[in-house]
Amino acid sequence: MLQLTFLGTSAGVPTKQRNVTALAIECLNPYSSGSKQNSRKSRPWLLIDCGEGTQQQLLHTKLSLHQLTAICITHVHGDHCYGLPGLLASAAMSGRREPLTLIAPKAIAKLLDAVTLTTELYFPFAVHFMAIEDILFQQAGKVAITLDTQQQLTIDITPLSHRVPSYGFGITQTISRRTLNTDKLVAEGIPASALWGKLQQGKDVYIESGQQLRSANYVNSEELCTRVIIAGDNDTPSLLADAVKEADLLVHEATYTAEVLSKIQAKNPDFDPMHSSAQQVGRFAQEIGVKNLILTHFSARYQSFDNPQSNTPNMGHIRQDAKSVYKGNLWLAADFAQYLVNGVAEETAEGQTDSRVLYLGSARGNKQ
Repeated sequence: MLQLTFLGTSAGVPTKQRNVTALAIECLNPYSSGSKQNSRKSRPWLLIDCGEGTQQQLLHTKLSLHQLTAICITHVHGDHCYGLPGLLASAAMSGRREPLTLIAPKAIAKLLDAVTLTTELYFPFAVHFMAIEDILFQQAGKVAITLDTQQQLTIDITPLSHRVPSYGFGITQTISRRTLNTDKLVAEGIPASALWGKLQQGKDVYIESGQQLRSANYVNSEELCTRVIIAGDNDTPSLLADAVKEADLLVHEATYTAEVLSKIQAKNPDFDPMHSSAQQVGRFAQEIGVKNLILTHFSARYQSFDNPQSNTPNMGHIRQDAKSVYKGNLWLAADFAQYLVNGVAEETAEGQTDSRVLYLGSARGNKQ
């Protein structure tokens, strides 16, 4: 299960209602016991992009920099990375000592080197920098991160189309669980003992009679997979066609409506912002069969209220633009909005299956 908290949803510059881009993804394990599952210390999280002011946004949430496992930067534009040095500096000042993985374009390493040199910034923890260019060339575009004995993340990278190299991240959480068939053991006259624990751990054991008990005969194994795609700035949604095939959710920028994007491109043919309209993303999602779509990264011209009849550009126009071509589940992200993606397919009234994405409300008032 993955819980998304949008920390910034504005494109280019912040507004009074929206900060620039950042998204936190918590990794929840539904198989943990109640107290452990609810403990923030057992909920590692990732940060996708880190626009200026991201660390200030985090102060309004329950997220701690001590549980931050990895940071992924989609591209080098400032509204996606200017907050990174400050956030890392705050992590250092808060006493963090655990290593941190940073997946980003090579230029981000140069940015951090410059800030470190000129401001005497010191990290008391290791920053494992992984250049996206190298990952694509050497590791087939994939990175595996082990969170604990049950959870593993795989991060795959898809090159996108923007004014600078930009990337999309596929985040796949796999949770493994072994369930011991205690009824079978009792029925065979094998009393509860330390042997039960070894069987559940996958070990074959011998009982007093000398008989071998094979773990595979008494343990049921299952996996829960949850997958989300988080796209950086991109004017060609179809580049994500392979990545979204088995995804539970797509998060994609929708900087403009189709009408506004066309006007911008016509006004200055020599400059293309190379962003997507809500309609472009919606059409792609509809054609490829994406069931759940969250749009974000909205131009500052769009006000936060939702009224498609208003002459003032607002979220209603973005929603209408996407809904004109997309019939799936659609949300327009707002700062601090939280969503739970559980990766479990449910059967609909029509007999089809659909992965659940639940809107949880605002992180500002959410006491989870």
